[in-house]
Amino acid sequence: MILGLVLFLGVHVLSSLREMRAGLIKAMGEGVYKIAYSLASAAGLVLIIWGFAHYRATGWIDVWTPPTALKHITVALMLPAVILVVASYIRGRIYTTLKHPMLAGVKLWAFAHLLANGDLGSIILFGSFLGWAVYDRISLKRRTDAGAPPIPVGGPTNDLIAIAVGVIVYLALAFAFHPVVIGVPVMGA
Repeated sequence: MILGLVLFLGVHVLSSLREMRAGLIKAMGEGVYKIAYSLASAAGLVLIIWGFAHYRATGWIDVWTPPTALKHITVALMLPAVILVVASYIRGRIYTTLKHPMLAGVKLWAFAHLLANGDLGSIILFGSFLGWAVYDRISLKRRTDAGAPPIPVGGPTNDLIAIAVGVIVYLALAFAFHPVVIGVPVMGA
């Protein structure tokens, strides 16, 4: 899991190191850089998932026991977290107000999961993502380059679509993905 976090978050931190990123793109070419970036991210994600599953199966270490109320708060916080992530792709007023709804969604997701999970592996996993999202938001404020080409932003209709899609994704995560893939029921548990 740690290796996966280093790989996944490491390539994402690389994006904020603009001169180093530009040097790699110049040396490799943009296409090869994007392929390498994607493969490293995917490998990191696979290692995180595999490592966390292995940790949960064999080496669980409790640090603290969250009160039940925090689990309910986590369930509630996940709805806006998912909507924010969706709003980063279906751009409307949410996007223009927050500027980086993906990072806001990741921060909210990580914080919510830190509230509900008191074991060492969860603290490392979700704490790492929270730390990266905070770092990345700070680095975005300090960038002088334009970054990626601008993507058109729609109006309030896009916000309504993002909210509707976010609710559907939230329900799918809560009722299908989390209990089946993660093995932890969210609703009714």
